[in-house]
Amino acid sequence: MSLRLGDLMRIGAIWSRWIEVLADSLFAWREAWRSRCSLIVSHENDRFIVRRAGPGGNALIRETTSADTPESSPSSSALAVLSTGAPASGELVRAARSGFVILELPAHDIVVRRISVPVQAREFLSGIVRNQVERLSPWQVDQALYGFNADVNQDDGAALDVSVFITSRAGVNSAREELEGLGLSPDRIVARESDAEAASSVALWSRRSDAPRETVERRRWQIGGAIIAIVLFSAGLSLWASFSAASSRGESEELAARVRTLQRQLQGSRTPQAMASLRPEQRAWLAKENSLSAVIVLDALSRALPDSAYLTELRIDNTTLRIIGLASDAPSLIAPLEHSGHLADVRFFAPTTRGPDGALFRFHIEARVVPRLDITEN
Repeated sequence: MSLRLGDLMRIGAIWSRWIEVLADSLFAWREAWRSRCSLIVSHENDRFIVRRAGPGGNALIRETTSADTPESSPSSSALAVLSTGAPASGELVRAARSGFVILELPAHDIVVRRISVPVQAREFLSGIVRNQVERLSPWQVDQALYGFNADVNQDDGAALDVSVFITSRAGVNSAREELEGLGLSPDRIVARESDAEAASSVALWSRRSDAPRETVERRRWQIGGAIIAIVLFSAGLSLWASFSAASSRGESEELAARVRTLQRQLQGSRTPQAMASLRPEQRAWLAKENSLSAVIVLDALSRALPDSAYLTELRIDNTTLRIIGLASDAPSLIAPLEHSGHLADVRFFAPTTRGPDGALFRFHIEARVVPRLDITEN
């Protein structure tokens, strides 16, 4: 089933959107992780005052406008007071690099405008404010940065009081450059609603949202490339494992086939047809190898049995040997008989009983004779 051009374009669009969402989620997670240790920098009287945010330190900053009541400011403590042109200490710079730096703009750099909209328009506030900025801002739209906060009107529950905070983009860039000159690079720039310590803040600028499009696209391509590389590596590893398993299985089957062939050859060499095809001396030697020799078996027994044991009965039936006799230690006879090289599967085929004199024991041993021409030396 072939894919049409439209299907390929839809797949490409889905892939691109998925990578975009994944990249944004990763950047947001990284920013949230770093914001656990936040440094708040305020600009007062040509000095930068650095404070560390307390528990939940970044919770006071509003990314959206859905809050109904102002959030409380976390407790904070002053870490340093930096003068313009004086670099920060190495410890403070390291803390800023590993944490999240928030720059609070002074109130005189912020213009606050207030508008009222119906409560039902809460989810459309972003677009409403964007359309109103040109009318509310003293700067051109492309020269201004803004953020907003909305609260339900205390007197009229059907209306939202929207506070729009506007500042100059040039002023923000100047403050960023000045702070970066001290060794502290801001991750977010905010405006406080009032001078009160408990007042919440509204974000005007963030490094993640202001990143150049080329940088964002490059990061997305890097994430997509890493995902593709992982998928290809996993696929290659799976193929290698499959080929290795198939190769091992093929070698096992080949070895099993060779074993079966050898077994058939050995079995075939003992058939009458195979015997007839051999030369007379080969047939004689093979018959001699496969036949039992009572003399050799008796010699092997005499070598294996100790002097304290003697036989009263010996019987050879095909390849089965049965011996009955008396010995002072019947169980110790099994091991020498097995080690003789002429007997296998040595065992007792009847219970061992005490002899008439009470000093010897009557044993009944059965074994399978292994045809051999040589006599094992003990």
